[in-house]
Amino acid sequence: MQKSATYIYQLKEWPHFRWDTSAIAPLLTELRVKQAWLLGRMSAPGFALQEEANLQTVTLDIVKSSEIEGEMLDAAQVRSSVARRLGLEAGGIAPADRHVEGIVDMMLDATTHYRQPLTAERLFNWHAALFPTGRSGITPIVTGNWRNNPPQHPMQVISGMMGREKVHFQAPDAALVPDEMFGFLQWFNNSNDMDMLLKAAIAHLWFVTIHPFDDGNGRIARAITGLQLARSDGSGLRFYSMSAQIRKERNRYYHTLETTQKGSTDITAWLEWFLQCLARAMDASKDELAMVMRKAALWKKHMGLSLNTRQQTMLNKILDGYQGHITSSNWAKITGSSTDTAVRDINDLVAKGILMRGPEGGRSTRYLMVEDTDG
Repeated sequence: MQKSATYIYQLKEWPHFRWDTSAIAPLLTELRVKQAWLLGRMSAPGFALQEEANLQTVTLDIVKSSEIEGEMLDAAQVRSSVARRLGLEAGGIAPADRHVEGIVDMMLDATTHYRQPLTAERLFNWHAALFPTGRSGITPIVTGNWRNNPPQHPMQVISGMMGREKVHFQAPDAALVPDEMFGFLQWFNNSNDMDMLLKAAIAHLWFVTIHPFDDGNGRIARAITGLQLARSDGSGLRFYSMSAQIRKERNRYYHTLETTQKGSTDITAWLEWFLQCLARAMDASKDELAMVMRKAALWKKHMGLSLNTRQQTMLNKILDGYQGHITSSNWAKITGSSTDTAVRDINDLVAKGILMRGPEGGRSTRYLMVEDTDG
């Protein structure tokens, strides 16, 4: 007698997914409207502004994708690494370590080369880029192949303390992975008539369920999602971050994945959550893009002014949403200059009408950006 299935990949219907079209179709229609508005909005400002928006979005996507896994990256290092690879002037400001460089390599390969097929070799390269030293924490990581854990040590997603662990998911035996990945890649690269946004949702679930690597499966799944979304947009420029929205909804993300992997091949609930999350990601991008527009407007307004590197760095930091107070002491600390130099930099910007003094006086004086009120 066959043992009843615990996970979706053990079902005889796997991987022939089903869903309720009447529930999914309206979500896809709504997403297409949002997608068209967003891409149309970003087609008007010009390539320089598009590059800045892309730089900001890719940086955010990389940082938040790692945060989902509990890893905190230095955003300045990530931004610098992305900028260098895109040939933008912001590169070189903050040197990045090999780990950050590897993650950036993976994400940019996924989105800028979105037309290229997704192959096993490409995935092996991404995995190697994620773990340039061949280790994840204290666990040795084998790159350049699928995982090969023995059956007595299954690949599991576990939480809790020793003796009180909860197994959230157990992946297919390693011996099954090559065939499982062959089927997945064949489907992914097939130019079928499936809606590309729907395909992104299915690809994410399918890849995470196979769990083909020792580590890094979540980040690679989100890179695959980014690749498929770029195909849907028809552009390697990214103006919204799915990973940033998943980070905000991380608990729901893991819960929906877990319940779907323990359910049937009807994945309507997963598709609904994924597509709704993507819609929220597109909505959230409006604030990020408004910040980019504000930055571009300021630099255009003050195009003829001579500003030193410290002033440019600090103004960009403020425009990127810096939460601290702009004081002479903070300025000196961030730019690595003396307080006297910071005061001269700030006073020069006040004289040029870019900064204004706050109500405080003396050493506690704070400075604010002069908002452009003349349209």
